[in-house]
Formats: sequence, structure tokens, C-alpha cells
Amino acid sequence: MTTWLGAVRRVEPHLPVLLAVTVAAATWASVTGGLGVRSPLPGPLLLVAALAVGASVLTPRRWVGPAVAAAGWLILAAWPAVVVASWQAGSGLRGRRLVAYLMGALPVLAAGVAVGVVAGGERRLVTATAGNAVAFYAWLVVFPAMAGLWRRARRDAVAALRDRAERLEREQEARADRVRADERARIAREMHDVVAHRVSLMVVHAGALEVTTADPATVETAALIRSTGRAALTDLREVLGVLRQERPLPAPGWDTVDDLVRESRAAGLRVSRADEGTPGPVPEAVARTVHRVVQEGLTNVRKHAPGAAVDVCLRHLADGIEVTVRNEPSDRRDPVLPGAGLGLVGLRERVELTGGRLTAGPTPGGGFLLRALVPAGETSRSGSCSPTTSSSSAPGYG
Repeated sequence: MTTWLGAVRRVEPHLPVLLAVTVAAATWASVTGGLGVRSPLPGPLLLVAALAVGASVLTPRRWVGPAVAAAGWLILAAWPAVVVASWQAGSGLRGRRLVAYLMGALPVLAAGVAVGVVAGGERRLVTATAGNAVAFYAWLVVFPAMAGLWRRARRDAVAALRDRAERLEREQEARADRVRADERARIAREMHDVVAHRVSLMVVHAGALEVTTADPATVETAALIRSTGRAALTDLREVLGVLRQERPLPAPGWDTVDDLVRESRAAGLRVSRADEGTPGPVPEAVARTVHRVVQEGLTNVRKHAPGAAVDVCLRHLADGIEVTVRNEPSDRRDPVLPGAGLGLVGLRERVELTGGRLTAGPTPGGGFLLRALVPAGETSRSGSCSPTTSSSSAPGYG
């Protein structure tokens, strides 16, 4: 079935030429007596007439086909052009114009009967009798026109079904978009009611503590909590904007890695930052992935090893970027912050989507190592990234 449809599609552009050749050949067979009444005109003249009848099929002017068909029938008793003209009339004409064509064919056939009576011989026997005239009108005019009408009705029905299917598809997509928008708005409301409320309370209490306490260390800690809470509210508003308006989040770039390190230091972590190799331009997806790897690594240290020393290293390789976040064991006994345990799972999926790989696990000394290799698609000179480097003034990414 597929092969047949492919063959039809390949032949379809050439159908007008094939039809013209077929009409010319059938007209030649008709005027030479093979498929009709033999004409007494010379052979070369009949050949030219057959070619002219075939060429009339290719003309874009609608009146040419019926005119050539009428002339061919009256002069040569050639029927192929009449069949094609009737079929085209049924396919393209509507209402009164189609009725006018069918009624106009009657005097042409009547004139053909008169010509047959005058010509005599075989043509008179074939075309000039009343029964044959009625049969010719039915077979050469009515039936081809009905076939054209059926083709047009089928074409209109297919077009209507296609339009209906496209309309239903558009309606379904619009309905799905509305459902998604409603669900996103509901999620946004839930996030605002639950998360924003609690974070705002935390910011308010931190501000109150900053104003009322006299201990400088407590003032500094309260100010840090308040600024961090406000940043969290800003990020939450951006997320809510995405959910409500379906606009993209601002993409984190290279410079945000320095922001992560700076925020972690302000929170009390001993974080060192090192870069090896020559940074080069990379796609946004790579920059986002590197940002998320560093963010997840520092978040896990704050949760599970507070106070531990952390080394963040970005190594620029020839075919990607290697990110490592290594922390030493913590000597503090602070309560562990709650977590869903899905951060590394989602991070691994994100890295693998870029074609990279991620490993995470404890180190022999009791610490933890998070390493990700993210393909960058850009060539850069590589260097060595020492896991014990303590440089805190390594260049960031601009």
C-alpha cells in the first residue's frame, strides 16, 4: 500500500501531460478508424489535428476545451476531447454554468447528426441515427459530467473533513493549553500561600531580631537571614511569574557561580574556588548545568556537613567542563536540615541530558565528592585542577 501511494505521488505532477498524450492518441485512433469513424482527410492533417486536440487539454482557459471538443466532433467525429471537456465541466462548473454546458452540448450533437446525414456512409450510420445520438449524449456528455461531479463532491468532502480535523486539533490544543494554564496558576497559588508566607514571616522575624538585639554577631546573622530570605522571595516571584505567564526563567551564567560561592561564604562555609584552563564560550544549557552542579554541591554541604571546608573547582577541558565540589568531614554536630533526597537524582538527569556524566560519593577521609563532566562543544586549553587548591581569587566567568 505504501509503495502504491508513493508511486501515485510521483506520477501526480505529470498527470496533465499524461492526459494530453492520452487524448491525442485516442483522437488519432478515433479519426483513423481504430476507435471511431475514419475521416477522409489526409493523414498528416489528422496527425496535426490529434496533437492540437491533445494540447488543448493543457491550456488554462476553460472555454478552449469545450470549443475544441465541439469542433473535433463536428469536423472529425472525434469523441475523446468531448469526454474530457464534460468531465472537466462536472469537476469545475457549478449551478447554472454546469446546466448551460449540458444544454449547450445538445445543439452540438444535433449539428453532428446533420453533418453525418450530409457526409453519408459510415459516419451517417454511426452518428446520424436518433438512437445513436441519444447514446452519444449519454456516454460522451452526461456520464463524464457525473464522474466529474462525483470527483468534486469527494474532493469537497475530503477538504471538509480535513478542515474539521484541523479545527478539532486546534480546539484540543487550546483546551490543553487552558488546562495547563489553570494547573500552573493553581500551583502558583499553592506555592505563594505556603512557601511565600513562611519565608516572609522568616524575613520579618529576622528584621525584628536585627533591630532589637544588641549582640553584633546576632545582628550580623539576622541581617544575613533577612537578605537571604528576600533573595528567596525574589526567586519565588520569578518562579510564580513563569507559572502564571509561561515566560522563561532568567538563565544563570558563569558569573552566578561566583555568586553561589559568595553566598555560601556569607552563610559561614569555608569555600575555596579554583579554575583551571582557559574559559571559552559555551551554550546556555552548559552554563546552567554547571551552575546547578555547584549549587547542589554547596547546598548538600550546608545540609549535611555544616562548617566543613569546601573546594569548588572548574576544569576546562578540550571537549567539556569538569566540575568538582569536594568537602572535608564536618566536626560540628548541628541538626541536619530536612531534604527529599532527590537533588542528586534530578542533577544526574540534568547532566546526562547534556551528554555528560555525574558521580557522587564519600571520600576515604570521610568527606564527600561531587564530580560532573559536562560536554561544552567548544575547544579550550585544559589545565590541571588540584583537589586541594585553596585559591579564593580565581577568575570568574563573565
